Amino acid sequence: MTNPFGIVSSEAILEGAATDAYFERTRTTLEHAEKNPRVVAEVTADQFPTGSFEVCTGVKDVATLFEGRNVDVDALPDGQLFDGGPVLRVEGPYLEFAELETALLGFLSQPSGFATAALEARLAAPDATVLSFGARHVHPAITATVERAALLAGLDGFSHVAAGDILGREAGGTMPHALMFCFGEGNQDEAWQTFDEAVPADVPRIALADTFWDEKSESLLAAETLGEDLDGVRIDTTGSRRGNFRHIIREVRWELDARGYEDVDIFCSGGLGPENIRELRDVADGFGVGSHITEADSVDFSLDIVAIGDEAEPISKRGKLSGVKEVYRTDDGGHHVALADRDGPADAEPLLEPLVRDGEIVREFDLETASERCLADASAVGFDS
Repeated sequence: MTNPFGIVSSEAILEGAATDAYFERTRTTLEHAEKNPRVVAEVTADQFPTGSFEVCTGVKDVATLFEGRNVDVDALPDGQLFDGGPVLRVEGPYLEFAELETALLGFLSQPSGFATAALEARLAAPDATVLSFGARHVHPAITATVERAALLAGLDGFSHVAAGDILGREAGGTMPHALMFCFGEGNQDEAWQTFDEAVPADVPRIALADTFWDEKSESLLAAETLGEDLDGVRIDTTGSRRGNFRHIIREVRWELDARGYEDVDIFCSGGLGPENIRELRDVADGFGVGSHITEADSVDFSLDIVAIGDEAEPISKRGKLSGVKEVYRTDDGGHHVALADRDGPADAEPLLEPLVRDGEIVREFDLETASERCLADASAVGFDS
């Protein structure tokens, strides 16, 4: 089988076949009428600033999508926050990119949602280790998209091996409950000891400590078993068994400290979101976040033609703003939208930057730089986790 999982191919995306059918009908109609006007189209979620910021990402894939096509594209820098106005602008003959709209919006909408949710988790515990554990909740084909969005938002690592191969990063993680089951109740110490003997030395010794007995008992047994080699314990207590999860973590911390294991970290996981993390960040050292990221709503981007013809005459559908626009960041963190041929706010920085010129990608992409930008901009705009 050449496509056993029924995944839309890269070739189909680049050729414009990964599209909604009405764009094919549009091409047929315009070619029949011999019409192919030059247009300016903009991608927006909200027309005016709302005060509710989101992270823009996915622009690297958009650049690849437009490479080799007779268009100019401007976009926000990867990782920039926005709360209204265009995040991307395309200019060129309409039929150069008509069928690409569906894929274009997909490249921006879902990753931006993932990154925004990951940023919420990151800022909920800025001094803790926060890892992305959500790859199991999405189609395997987009796991690298999830993990890249998490890294862009400042998370410290992720769990998915194949995504790591794509991103050039090593996946992290220690042991699942399945490993503990294979050794059986009463043999937890053997499981941890064998793990310590088997895995490479650079893998953290984080013992899963909630499988058969209460969290305190298993955490103390892990500490006694591995001694100074134990880096931490992971508490992944099922929600139905948690009761007061904060009290459980405090109790584990107390008992470890009482026996001289102050250096053993406590790592929490299992359906955690920003609210849970804020409640635990002063008693836990790290968190695994999964569904909060992967269940995030996609950003509701749309692409609309805002100017048409060689003179770029303003045009728009009802409810949308006509004319080519620019977006700005002011020194106080404000996000502003204005017509591109007018002066922007005083002391404001325009945010849209060249991405593609005449079909050639003119921007370089670096994940570290994008992550730094995302966190700095979150501070500048007062992003609230």
